[in-house]
This record gives sequence, structure tokens and C-alpha cells, in this order.
Amino acid sequence: ASMLPEWMGKASLMTLGGAGAFGSGFQLDSAASTAEAIAVLASIIFVHECGHFFAARLQNIHVSKFSVGFGPNLLSYQGPEVEYSLRAIPLGGFVAFPDDDPDCPYPEDDPDLLRNRPMKDRAIVIGAGVTANVLFALAILFTQVNTVGFSQQDYQPGVKVSQLLSTSAAREYGVQVGDVITAVNGEKLAASGQSVNAVVERVKASGASAVHFDITRRGQEGSVGIDVTPNTSPGGEGRIGVQLEANAEIIKRIAANPREGAVLAGREFVRLTSVVSGSLFSLVSNFEAAKENVSGPIAIVGVGAQVMRTSDLSGLYQFASVININLAVVNILPLPALDGGFLFLIAIEALRGGKKLPTEVEQSITATGVLLLLGSGMVLILRDTLNLFTSLHERFTPRSHSAPRAAAAAAAAAAAVAAVWVLFF
Repeated sequence: ASMLPEWMGKASLMTLGGAGAFGSGFQLDSAASTAEAIAVLASIIFVHECGHFFAARLQNIHVSKFSVGFGPNLLSYQGPEVEYSLRAIPLGGFVAFPDDDPDCPYPEDDPDLLRNRPMKDRAIVIGAGVTANVLFALAILFTQVNTVGFSQQDYQPGVKVSQLLSTSAAREYGVQVGDVITAVNGEKLAASGQSVNAVVERVKASGASAVHFDITRRGQEGSVGIDVTPNTSPGGEGRIGVQLEANAEIIKRIAANPREGAVLAGREFVRLTSVVSGSLFSLVSNFEAAKENVSGPIAIVGVGAQVMRTSDLSGLYQFASVININLAVVNILPLPALDGGFLFLIAIEALRGGKKLPTEVEQSITATGVLLLLGSGMVLILRDTLNLFTSLHERFTPRSHSAPRAAAAAAAAAAAVAAVWVLFF
């Protein structure tokens, strides 16, 4: 039987920097911003692996290898017990244990081998990667709220008219871009993001009946009353041909003191975790609609590069926080070969009164998970690489040149296959 690569062994804790809800459309326009995004991703993976590594070493558990990246070694150092390495592709990492190494220098019954430790010790080591990412995300958010602050919307009563369509009924009755609708048919609109939906629903329900708007206009004192008779859809719903947005301004909220900063950072962490978890849950509940939002490591780097180019320091903080949370949430899932999968096996062992599953069963479960991870990773990398080359080619090549476009597609496919081969083999 063929053997798995050394970093995929049963006693290896591996992180592949690649599954996220970011979408598959991206461009790598700037070498500097791309390098910065890769550095952020690599640092987050480094923190995750440090969690596993230090949790083991602080308990005197033997570790054989610590690596950031996959592929060929760029730098390596052989310590008294551990080999430290930096590899060519900084999109993952692993901590390896000597337990299943054929050349393991320790006797099989050594109490400091990971497999011979009590369930609690093993669970601490396995869960420490996720814990490290959670703490890192909280630290990033705490730094953000105490320095540049969180971006928040300061809502004011009403909704703002941001655009008038060419067939707009509202335009005919005098509504202008920039107007703020403060009341509909005498009912005042709250200072809330839900006010836009409230206006839309009332206009739809009016059908062809006139709707009275109270409007405030820049440069004018007081409010203006305008009656608008909507056009109707085939279904009889009213339409006035405007695009509305919440009447809000973006403000930066900086914590007044460290205590408030900790509270605000915790709330933001909960919000971001909810967003990430909801995106992952949508893959199960509505896969067809959500599958295009699943990103591999290349697309995540592309999104990060865009953040570096177009956003301020707040964007960098948010990107790093979301990647940390994404890595933590994905890894804690009870799936084979992920941290959560190993914790699930320990939970089964606990339910069996401390009796482990047969080694062959555990290895089969882990091997199945590794194959699934490899398969999904290869698909995402192929798709992301093809999308990248396609976007670059469409940007620099006229659409009429079909032959160059075909050649570019072939080159993109070859590059994608090469990327997968270097990463995984």
C-alpha cells in the first residue's frame, strides 16, 4: 500500500490556508499588495501552527517538525529534536509528531509521545491551533478599536434618494437625487437601516394610488411635501423608479479606554464569527447559490491584495480578523483530517470509556478526510488560477483576438495544474 506524505500522517496537525467565503472574482494587480496579502495569510497560519507546537512542547510532548508552507524547503534548521522549515508555498503549514515515523527515535511506550498521552493532553494540543487563531483575532480587533477604530453607520431619520431611473415617476413629480424622505403618507421613518425596506413596501402596496412624501432637501429649510403617483408592475405593485439608501454616515468609533476596547472587540468578534459561520452554513443549506463564494488560497490572496490596495488600515485589520476566524471555524468542524475531526475521535474514545478506536479505523477515517481535502483544494486552486489568468487576459487582450484568448486559456490551465502539482506533490 502506498504511504501518505509525511505531513499528512495520523500524528500531523496540518493547516491549508484555503477555504473561505470571499467569492471567486479577483485580480492580482500589484506585486506589493499581493506580497503583503501573502504575508498576512502566512502569519495567520504561523500563529495557528504555533498554537499546536507550544501546546505540545509545554507539556513535554515530542515534536519532530514545524513548518510554515508546503513544497520545497527554502530554509531549514535542525534543532536538538525539532526540524524547523520555511517552504516555498506559504499557503499552509504543519506540525509533525514522531509517533508514526518509521525511524522514530523513541520507544513505542514512551509516555511523551502524543498518542500515549491522556485524552485531555491530546485535546489541548489539537485544539490549541483554533484557540491561537481566536486569541489572535481578538488581539487584532482590540488593537483596531483602540487605534483606528471600528467603522460604524450613524443612522439619521429617513432614507436618501441616491439615484433616479430614466423612467422614474418620482422624477416627474419633482423628487431629486440627494433628497431625504423623512415620512411616507404622514408616517415618520425611523433612524434605521430597515427604513429603506419600509418605503419600498409602502410604495408597492400603494399600487397606482398617490403616495405622499415629506422630503428634506440640502440648502432648503424645512420639509417639502410631494405627491407621487407610481407606475405599476404587471402584478399591480407600485413603482416610482428611485434607488434608495439608508440615511447614514460612516463614522469611526475608537474605544475610550482598554476596558471599553475589550468589550467592543468581543462584540465585533461575535459579529464576524456569525458572518463566517453563516456563510459556511449556506454551503449546506443552499449549495447551488453559495458555491461560487467559496474561495481557495489563491483567491483569498487576491481578495487580500485588493484590500491592501483600496482600503486603509481598518481594512487590513478586518481582513486579518476574518481569515483568523475563518481558519478557526473551518478547523473546528468535526470532519476527518481537520482539528475538529481529531477532537471528535477523542470524544468517541471518551464515550467508549477511554478505549481508542482500532488504529486501522482511525487511519481510514483520516485518510478519507485527507483525500477529500486534497480533492477540494485541487478544484479550488484550479478554478482560482483559471479565473486569475482569464481576468488578466481579458484586461490586456482585445476580445476579438480569439486565438490569443484560446492560447491564454491553455496557459492558464497549464499554470493551474502546475500550481496544484507543486502544492500537493
